[in-house]
Amino acid sequence: MTKYDFDLFVIGGGSGGVRAARIAAGYGARVALAEEYRLGGTCVIRGCVPKKLLVYASRFADEFEDAAGFGWSVGETRFDWGQLIEAKDREIARLESVYRANLEKSGVTIFEHRAELAGPNAVRLTGEDRVITAKYILIATGAAPTIDTRVVGCEHVITSNDAFHLKELPRRIAIAGGGYIAVEFAGIFAGLGVETTLVYRGEKLLRGFDEDLRDGLMEAYAKRGIRVLTNATFWRIERTTSGLVGALSDGTAIEADQIMFAIGRSPNTAALGLHKVGVACGDRGEIKIDADNRTNIPSIYAIGDVTDRVNLTPVAIREGHAFADTVFGGKPWRVNYSNVPTAVFSTPEIATVGLSELDAKAAGYELDIYKSRFRPMKNTLSGRDERTIMKLVVDRKTQKVLGVHMLGPDAAEIIQMAAIALQMGATKADFDATVAVHPSAAEELVTMREKWTPQ
Repeated sequence: MTKYDFDLFVIGGGSGGVRAARIAAGYGARVALAEEYRLGGTCVIRGCVPKKLLVYASRFADEFEDAAGFGWSVGETRFDWGQLIEAKDREIARLESVYRANLEKSGVTIFEHRAELAGPNAVRLTGEDRVITAKYILIATGAAPTIDTRVVGCEHVITSNDAFHLKELPRRIAIAGGGYIAVEFAGIFAGLGVETTLVYRGEKLLRGFDEDLRDGLMEAYAKRGIRVLTNATFWRIERTTSGLVGALSDGTAIEADQIMFAIGRSPNTAALGLHKVGVACGDRGEIKIDADNRTNIPSIYAIGDVTDRVNLTPVAIREGHAFADTVFGGKPWRVNYSNVPTAVFSTPEIATVGLSELDAKAAGYELDIYKSRFRPMKNTLSGRDERTIMKLVVDRKTQKVLGVHMLGPDAAEIIQMAAIALQMGATKADFDATVAVHPSAAEELVTMREKWTPQ
């Protein structure tokens, strides 16, 4: 008779937790997983996937407008927010059922309850007040939207979670934040005809991204009618008979039907019982782990956004896979966090991999910079005044490509292939020796020859 009820108990049914559970079960481990909300986690249920569906919807306005340049006459158009949300909900329900089916097929026992730690090898299902033991416990509870409770009237704001379930499309929206989520939802709402304002505490959107992309997006959003207020924050929000009024730190007042906070996400560690067991956490509540995802308690591990490392779904999935291979498969490996590609599904889209120019300089590299700024071929007939930007950051000494950055249509699709090249250590000569696909935007990555020099 075994000492524990399960070999592995996973707390959290998001992409990382589900991957770990399935891989571990595939090695013959007895695995249980607890999820209090819906299987799929933030990415599938109220994050990347539904957001991308809304991004697609928001871009049809451009397509209708651009069609005239190609000889099409588009008649009267009408958008139905309710119909979009219903269609989105059906797809999310389908995906959740796929997650459930895959777990069940793998032999994972699913508990639809909130779980908390009851000891180094025990969890309590709060819905049943039942304690279950496991040799190993994996915490994969992700993160949740942050609301600044210091703002008077913060109870009137919505977060990205709420945005997916609005009963009606607002006529005016103000979004606080300048990261992925704020920028993406600004593009979504503006594309759907909503009067959109972004309020950001910094000088430019998307801190941490390459400066050329940040500048390019600011320019593009201004042309799309998105009002961007920088160096400002909300300090008071009041509800009036006509909607909401937000008072900003710079003295500006904004009227809106909805005010959305997208000012960051905090690790989901509340009410997990971490302190009872002695699991070490950081200042933001993030669980501290070593290179093998193990906490200071040998039987307890953590992966994904709850650790506040690289907060991206594909990274959480790889961490879950690495954990299962290492602990249950006898094939130890660690996630490589260098050259992680990422995309911002703004319109126009941003994608990047590797070091920005500023980060490369800060790391001590002497650089060769290659840039290309051009009008996409589609825009020549449509007349749309929007430019694509491509940039290569190259180590002058070794000619190794340190970073690839792009703003423009299909940036995410293109950067995935560039990431492979960077992961393999490609040099500028390798890019130059690659035959271009013509006519395409991507060919610019292999045809840039002249080094950029500051004007």
